[in-house]
Amino acid sequence: MKRKIWVVGHKHPDTDSICAAIAYANLKNALHTESEDSSNMEYVPKRAGAINAETAYVLERFGAALPELINDVGTQIKDIHMRKTQGVNSHISIKKAWEIMKTLGVVTLPVVRDKKLEGVIVTEDIAKLYMEVYDNTFLATARTQYKNIVETLGGSLLTGNEHAYFVKGKVVIGVGTPEGVASAVDSDDLVMVGDGEESQMLSIASNCSCMIVTNGFEVSSEVIAAAREREVVLISTPYDTFTAARLINQSIPIRHFMTKKDIVHFHLDDYVDEVRDTVAKIRHRDFPVLDDDQNYVGMFSRRNLMKTQKKQVILVDHNEKSQAVSNIEEAEILEIIDHHRIGSLETMAPVYFRNQPLGCTSTIIYQMYQEKGVEISAQMAGLMCAAILSDTLMFRSPTCTGMDEAAALALAEIAGVGVEELAAAMFEAGSDFSNKTEDEILNQDFKIFHSGEVNFGVAQISAMSRLELEKVQKRIEPQLEQMMGEKGIQMIFVMLTDILNESSFLIYRGGNAPQLVSDAWNCPLSETGVLLKGVVSRKKQLIPALINALAEENT
Repeated sequence: MKRKIWVVGHKHPDTDSICAAIAYANLKNALHTESEDSSNMEYVPKRAGAINAETAYVLERFGAALPELINDVGTQIKDIHMRKTQGVNSHISIKKAWEIMKTLGVVTLPVVRDKKLEGVIVTEDIAKLYMEVYDNTFLATARTQYKNIVETLGGSLLTGNEHAYFVKGKVVIGVGTPEGVASAVDSDDLVMVGDGEESQMLSIASNCSCMIVTNGFEVSSEVIAAAREREVVLISTPYDTFTAARLINQSIPIRHFMTKKDIVHFHLDDYVDEVRDTVAKIRHRDFPVLDDDQNYVGMFSRRNLMKTQKKQVILVDHNEKSQAVSNIEEAEILEIIDHHRIGSLETMAPVYFRNQPLGCTSTIIYQMYQEKGVEISAQMAGLMCAAILSDTLMFRSPTCTGMDEAAALALAEIAGVGVEELAAAMFEAGSDFSNKTEDEILNQDFKIFHSGEVNFGVAQISAMSRLELEKVQKRIEPQLEQMMGEKGIQMIFVMLTDILNESSFLIYRGGNAPQLVSDAWNCPLSETGVLLKGVVSRKKQLIPALINALAEENT
């Protein structure tokens, strides 16, 4: 199986976050096509949240698949080494199960039928057979198949149906005079005899269901014919009577001893941290694993949990832990490609970290295509161009640089699109909030920031007209207090950005947000909101101003 490396953006993905993940995964796969490890490595774009209408339009327009959603990058059972121990049939003998265990070096075998887990058998179950079974009718009670008896005794079937079952009677050791043997044998018993032909014939006459001739003695044709006539299963074994008597209980099918109920098992998607807590309370050594369809897929041991392989990820368009997919600290971060301020994310080892003061992550990735000499397809060009237009508000944002604009124009030419037409179509698609809930609107481009002990969130909602934004404002304002509680933040700010007029109406709740905004922009105090002309960038205009105001407040 190829090792999957996930390329993923932040929790509330915008167009750049999604397109950057797709374009960078494509670049990495192209670079590894000729490398030695290309056969076992694949870069896969993912997303950490629901996409907005603008992004959906871009993906559809350029024929790109929506990346799969991931909510957590914690280590799961599917990330650890599992033994692909093949499941055994519940009809096999204890002896055969023991031999399989020795060959595989395991102490637990899964019992499987039609891919479904029926039970497990462990070495303790086999020990129990020897220590606790004293009943000479136990072989029949366990409905032992004659085929198992033949295999266990290393014997040969001389006559009878090996697929039939020994279901009645007891096990008799035929020693002494022929008459004594015959008197000890009842109808349906299983009898072990030596080479005495008279004892053999009298046992058959007593209607035994099975006769085992020990020591490899030759059985006469008359005895075979009599057994066939009476439908007696006749078996010859090379073992002496004592050894055969010791071995025969090993022919009992494992279904009679296996654990069938309350089997402790796990699923491929279970997280290792949670599994460890459960395993610590159970004395079993090995545990079966099932897939989503409840099919058995393998076994893992306590030791396997110590050798977990972390998920490997590349982060694009963010480097803040609060914006990253859940349990990012459990993953192995290989690279970070971003254009925001350096945040709080920590890594266990050095990583490739490319951070440039540009208006869009996709501009950086465009540069990397050029640097590596990788041809850009029309599809990848369209995605990256759309991302740049989105992040820079078609070059209106103060975060936009000459490099962003030059990259967008070059990519538009490759994609065969006009930047103004594409931008207008994108923004129009993103401005349609009629089919979205208030929660979806607020979360479509929402990020959490930290300054000292203060945690605050900022959402940005963009539209082509102020009228559309006013409608949205009325819908979302009643939800702001609730959202603060859900996100665990002290303050929330929402930028209602008018793209054409290059301004944002800022609304806020919580803490001393009104005073903070007044201090940051030197504007009259307002409890409802303020119009910030020329402010369209959260990254370059809003966040620095708020953090500076917070810093001054705490001095």
